[in-house]
Amino acid sequence: MADPSDDLLPEPMPPEVMTVADDEVVVFHGPIATTWTDLPPDTDLDLDGVAVRTLPRRGELLATVATANDVHFGEIECGHIDGVDWETYTVEPGEPPYPETMNAAVVADMAARRPDAVVVKGDVTSDGTDEQVDRFLDVYGGAFGDDLMWVRGNHESYHHQQRGAWPVQERTLDGVVLAVLDTSRDATINGHLSAEQLEWLDELGARADRPVLVFGHHPVWNPAEERRREGVFGLVPGDTEALAEVFVRRPRLLGYFAGHTHRNNRVRLPGAGDVPFVEVGTVKDYPGSWAEYRVFDGLVLQVHRRVTAPDALDWSERTRGMFAGTYARYARGRLSDRCFAIEAR
Repeated sequence: MADPSDDLLPEPMPPEVMTVADDEVVVFHGPIATTWTDLPPDTDLDLDGVAVRTLPRRGELLATVATANDVHFGEIECGHIDGVDWETYTVEPGEPPYPETMNAAVVADMAARRPDAVVVKGDVTSDGTDEQVDRFLDVYGGAFGDDLMWVRGNHESYHHQQRGAWPVQERTLDGVVLAVLDTSRDATINGHLSAEQLEWLDELGARADRPVLVFGHHPVWNPAEERRREGVFGLVPGDTEALAEVFVRRPRLLGYFAGHTHRNNRVRLPGAGDVPFVEVGTVKDYPGSWAEYRVFDGLVLQVHRRVTAPDALDWSERTRGMFAGTYARYARGRLSDRCFAIEAR
């Protein structure tokens, strides 16, 4: 006979497949993770009732790159939007600031995987102050030293912060080139690229002898989601189209990877074929996102990862219900937006 008190128990959390790699799958039930390792690549599997296909693999792993964005050092209130009366989230008295908790967890997870480079693509602070930039550099620079590449985002540029305002950056690793663009402009929230930046990227695509991964803070304007106007949230339409034209012209450019929206998403642009234009979710709240790029010969995998430290997962779960309960699905995105393979063109 069923116990009537069972009716009072909360519904069990449905499984969330957060990570799929060529050899690994991680499934979360709320903050509880189950990890399968040493899996065969490019294979359909049933893992305790969860159907998933691992990503492909090609030869030896040449390099690993980790990336994060929207880390927001200095932020004290989560979920605030001007003019909207939704519930916001803060830590309890005596608890450390949540950006400290979340970023410490991500840095530890990244460091455990010994990446060849780490790219932090903007919004490293809440208010663009030097003190907040210094704290970001203490945490990420202290862990990764010269392996760290970073660029400012609108949380810095809106407040006229010039640290991290390098127009272009380039680094060559085994099997891949990393290109980082500053898409932010002073006193402006949305994104822009100059003619000089686009010319540099075009020249890099012409001379590169291996695939190029391109990073910036602002995602492309997606005409399927937002009407054409200069006040779009991401890169303005004209600069989006100019960027796509460079990708079409230079097949060495493998994909564009951004942040800013606090969600995991992947779009195709008209006329740009299968080139992925990607958004990676935020570190600072649910689900606590960062991404790993596994570089093989002619193949790159994006592998989404969620923080693993218990205190970070606790905060992540607290913020799951932001924006009147709509946030979790928005921020998580589809599995195919988070974990996928990119073939060299």
